[in-house]
Amino acid sequence: MEASLGNGEMPNQNPINPRSNVILVPSSSSPVWPTIDGPLGLSEEDSVSYARRFYKFGFALLPWLWALNCFCFWPALRHSRSFPRIHYYVLRSAVGLTVFTALLASWALTFVIGGERLFGHVWNQLVMYNLADRLGLTGWS
Repeated sequence: MEASLGNGEMPNQNPINPRSNVILVPSSSSPVWPTIDGPLGLSEEDSVSYARRFYKFGFALLPWLWALNCFCFWPALRHSRSFPRIHYYVLRSAVGLTVFTALLASWALTFVIGGERLFGHVWNQLVMYNLADRLGLTGWS
């Protein structure tokens, strides 16, 4: 059968549908591509470089890069054994994003729920909506 194949043709490895040239991959095997782009994405070496950069720049108060890292390298995050070098950075980005989101949400909820009842007379110094009045930037005060 292989002798009848022309140059550049692949032998059919799909036993279910003999007319298809798609190679079946068992669900327990590792993914072929480290990014969500599939064959249009980055090579593994480039992926490690980008994942490392997104992880490190996320510490510069840019946690959206951690979210981007988790999104772009989702296959590497889900399948830890297939891309261990990428998984290292993506998993830590996911942890950093989770911690940052928890801190931001708790800070926001503290101000929204607690407000003046929680902070007392210090509340007027904490809120920003009276900053223009304190600095004399409004013409009506």
